[in-house]
Amino acid sequence: MLREATGDDVNLMLSWRNQETNRQVSKTSHEITAEEHARWWSAVRGDPSRRVLMYLHDGVPCGVVTFFDLRRDEPRSGSWGFYLDADGLAARGETLPAWLAVVRAAVDHAFDDLGLDRLDGEVLAHNTVVRQMNRRFRFVEGTPRTEVSDGREITVIPISLDRSNRRRR
Repeated sequence: MLREATGDDVNLMLSWRNQETNRQVSKTSHEITAEEHARWWSAVRGDPSRRVLMYLHDGVPCGVVTFFDLRRDEPRSGSWGFYLDADGLAARGETLPAWLAVVRAAVDHAFDDLGLDRLDGEVLAHNTVVRQMNRRFRFVEGTPRTEVSDGREITVIPISLDRSNRRRR
């Protein structure tokens, strides 16, 4: 289940985003400071082209889904990303079910609630588990590109999913 994030969620979001597992598969790999996070939260909560949602697994908050660059002109499109409470889910043995459920919930939200025609995103080339999951949900990979972020060279692969190719249950 997804719900709108609130100010009460800010500290949880920061703690999850700074988990080593999440930093290793993010473009920004440094530990995000409270000040950086506060600036981000201040910017996103008032921006109509962005949405920040909390993912609840069995009623417990354990992830964040972000939508950004939302475009209302035709075709309606937007980009997305997510991260989970990797440490907490692993300790409970719930990582895989939560991963599958958060992607399904995000795709459903993008097409059913936001009314998008296309959903875009990015994945780092070395994140093979998420790349495999993206293919399961019918995301198509684009041409990889090399970037430098936080002093490291990374290969970023764009992904996209059209409404017409969406996997239905």
